[in-house]
Amino acid sequence: TFFEMLGNFSFGEYFKEDAIAFAWEFVTSKDFLGLDPDRLRVTVHYTDDEARAHWRAIAGLPDSRIYSLGDKDNFWQMGDTGPCGPCSEIYVDLRGDGKAGGREELSQAEFEELAESGEFLEIWNLVFMQFDRSADGTLTPLPRPSVDTGAGLERIASVLQNTGDNFHTDLFLPLLEKVGELVGAPYPGSMDGPGASYRVLADHARAVAFLLTDGVYPSNEGRGYVLRRILRRAVRHAWLLGRREPTLALLTDTVVDLMQEAYPDLAAKREFIRDVTTQEENRFLETIEGGLSRLEEIFASGAKNIPGDEAFRLYDTFGFPLDLTQLIAAERGVAVDTEGFETALGEQRTRSREARKASTGPLVQTTGKKKAWKSLKRGRQKFVGYETTQAETDILGFRQDQDRVDLLLHRNPFYAESGGQVSDIGAIEGPGWSLPIDTVRKDERGTVGTGTLAGFEPADVNALVDTPRRRNIERNHSATHLVHWALRRHLGTHVRQQGSLVDGHRLRFDFSHHGPIEPEMLERIERDVNEHIWENHRVDTREMRYNDALALGAMAFFSEKYGDLVRVVTMGPSIELCGGTHVRSTGALGLFRFTGQGGVAAGVRRLEAVTGPGAYAVVDQLEARLDEVATALKSQPEHITRRVETLIAERAKLEARLAEALKSGGGSVSGQKMLEVDGVQVTVAETQSEDRDELGQVADQFRSGRDRSVLVLFGVAGRGAVHVALTDDLVRQGRKAGDLVNRIAAVSGGRGGGRPQFASAGAGDPSRLGAARDATPALVEEWLTAQ
Repeated sequence: TFFEMLGNFSFGEYFKEDAIAFAWEFVTSKDFLGLDPDRLRVTVHYTDDEARAHWRAIAGLPDSRIYSLGDKDNFWQMGDTGPCGPCSEIYVDLRGDGKAGGREELSQAEFEELAESGEFLEIWNLVFMQFDRSADGTLTPLPRPSVDTGAGLERIASVLQNTGDNFHTDLFLPLLEKVGELVGAPYPGSMDGPGASYRVLADHARAVAFLLTDGVYPSNEGRGYVLRRILRRAVRHAWLLGRREPTLALLTDTVVDLMQEAYPDLAAKREFIRDVTTQEENRFLETIEGGLSRLEEIFASGAKNIPGDEAFRLYDTFGFPLDLTQLIAAERGVAVDTEGFETALGEQRTRSREARKASTGPLVQTTGKKKAWKSLKRGRQKFVGYETTQAETDILGFRQDQDRVDLLLHRNPFYAESGGQVSDIGAIEGPGWSLPIDTVRKDERGTVGTGTLAGFEPADVNALVDTPRRRNIERNHSATHLVHWALRRHLGTHVRQQGSLVDGHRLRFDFSHHGPIEPEMLERIERDVNEHIWENHRVDTREMRYNDALALGAMAFFSEKYGDLVRVVTMGPSIELCGGTHVRSTGALGLFRFTGQGGVAAGVRRLEAVTGPGAYAVVDQLEARLDEVATALKSQPEHITRRVETLIAERAKLEARLAEALKSGGGSVSGQKMLEVDGVQVTVAETQSEDRDELGQVADQFRSGRDRSVLVLFGVAGRGAVHVALTDDLVRQGRKAGDLVNRIAAVSGGRGGGRPQFASAGAGDPSRLGAARDATPALVEEWLTAQ
């Protein structure tokens, strides 16, 4: 949750006497909070006679209004050892107007009971850190005792605004009103019934907005998972209120409006907050119905415990965090097997690790046990692939299994797959033989090249990397650095590389981001990359200490583990830590083109691109397709735009004809029945349409030019639905379509919402739609009377 704490600290500058004087002045002075002293009572630790004496002298409080509490309530400590000390609190009397009985005598027990029930509200806490607790429990006085003051802003606001409830202050009411507007029903004013869901949405909107502003991103681990859980809990409460579309995202706008003056970063990141929240809500909305249905099946079976594998299925398949499952189960008095859940989760992680290991194994496997290495020379392998793709060298060792040969070279130009860059291929030539290298992998001895050769004889060799392929790999790898830089420049510093694949044909780049990149933005990023290619920046590589590299501004890749000495690659504005091979200057990339984008996981996007010859081939293919389109449209390539505009105009005429048909209900609405209820014309009809836009057109055309009219439309396709449209004069009188649609849909067990003029609801039981239609006249009359 997000609440604001007011406070101040003193480290040895002042202690109990001044802290109590400051607190009393701020709370009671008309220059500050101006609370009536008769409404205030205080607590101290039962051993703290010094604080009690100061409250008597400074505030003039009698002992009867100073209560002594024990360690549980009035002694603060961070842990079993370390700084600690007694507390003193200020409570406000909330009974009646807060003044009646302010000076009445209350026993310790009576005060504690009233505080527990909320009749007295704590708004201030003074922590007097004056001891150091040792492991054996001994309290040693600190040489410079300190004060930590904490006061709840929301609680103080509730007292000053005389609401008796944090959620009824001007900090929360606009959010609660916005929830009511979105769900089509006003906040009920309390925690009763759906009121709790209104509060959860208001509270979680604040928490989500500030977490995203602080750089926390939704994920499945750490603080990102906390954010995801908050979001999904809010979606569930919006669902309970009938919302089937993003709700929290719209509330974050209200949070920004309310709090941007104090927190300007909220305004700067308004769109980012809304977009990320929308993406997360949509992702959970895709699966929440299935998860809730599965839970209902479990509850209907009479089970008193949700098995661990079921809880894991809800998490893995439907996206339900464990604590959300526990929350829903607790509402039904059902427990959850958390140990079984953790076991199932652990088994899945094991399977994932094994799958990753299997996918990164050698390209060619031999059957049976490998034969032992034969050492030819002593020494350590040296990688020369940064400087050259060809090396004359001797062999440190080899291993042969039938006709498969592993070679460990002294001077090795072959790059082994790492950091997303694929392994080299090539050949190793000796006197009278040539070994095609189809696999390069890392071994505990060094990088090993493997190929198939009958009759291998060890000798000094010439190692040859497939140079054209390596050059294309280097183009694509260097491009990932420029892409990473450009993404962060245009999308924001939340972008971080999450993985990559670089081979001779293309590059694939995964990064943290909340949703698809708009085409116009992608074009700007692509142009930025190309401009740095055409500027032909020199690609500089150097080794330095890790901390020095970070101080230089180098970007560390997503999952690499670095030693003290790292390799820093600089090209133009991009500075990254990287062990891969690269072009000598950015001009060698020639041309860069994006070929696609997509999603990998929640909050992770993927871009694919080509460079050099690959980019040229893409342009060539596009020109060929353009010619094909021109031929199909019986036009020349340069006239395609005009031809398409003509076709669009013709389509618009057809759509206008369709709109006329809709206006008269043709093909979309049938079985109309007209009736009058309390002076209001009510049209009841059926529709086969499930298209939201088409239904909206029907509603708008019905409302146009009419007064005191209601349209009740029953969707009979799919699972069934109810739609209600009201004319503007009824809306101005305070009537809302959402109120009526929920009354009608309730007959079938459904619920929904929408705008005051037009609202929709799903049918809980499609077989009950007929009953809902039969009940509509009575329900409309009841609705009109109630308002």
